Amino acid sequence: MSTKPEVRKLYVFLEETHADGVKTLEKPVRKAAAAAAFKNPFAGVYAEDLSLLSDWSEELGEMLTRKAVAALGISPEEAHSYGKAAVVGEKGELEHCAAVLHPKLGKPMRDNVGGGKAIIPSSKKLGYPGVSIDVPLHYKDAAFVRTHFDAMEVHLPDSPRADELVLIVVVTDSGRPLPRIGGLKVEEIKGEDGLR
Repeated sequence: MSTKPEVRKLYVFLEETHADGVKTLEKPVRKAAAAAAFKNPFAGVYAEDLSLLSDWSEELGEMLTRKAVAALGISPEEAHSYGKAAVVGEKGELEHCAAVLHPKLGKPMRDNVGGGKAIIPSSKKLGYPGVSIDVPLHYKDAAFVRTHFDAMEVHLPDSPRADELVLIVVVTDSGRPLPRIGGLKVEEIKGEDGLR
């Protein structure tokens, strides 16, 4: 079993919203996703210890978060929202997604977005080549900032293969376009507990 992830393909997607409904935005809302499709060493095999996947998420998470921030053309401190997702091929398990998303991915993501006290929202699914997944998003330092409750749909044209996993990181430079449903604003957060 390889000690390093065998990455087959990297993806970087940039989404810019210039208008929403009938209004043009003064500044585009931008979201960037970076994803890696890599061989799942546990495809077709049950294993109690999935720590190898968790270890790999540190390396992959740092690389993908840097790529997403670079795609936005901002400094890490200028990042607003974040989210993560994983898709496992048909020979894998949802728990393989959990292993790459949860125990160790948070630190490299936070280190590369200038902080991040809020929990990083996530999604996971069993997929196939051409799958799409909605990656949930919220503000990086306070989860209750309603203007940043959002998601980015990520479409993977040829991933995952049956024996692969895909890890996805999303970063934004702002909240939703034209937010107006009230609630906590970015400028009002205390940023102490990751909630408000």
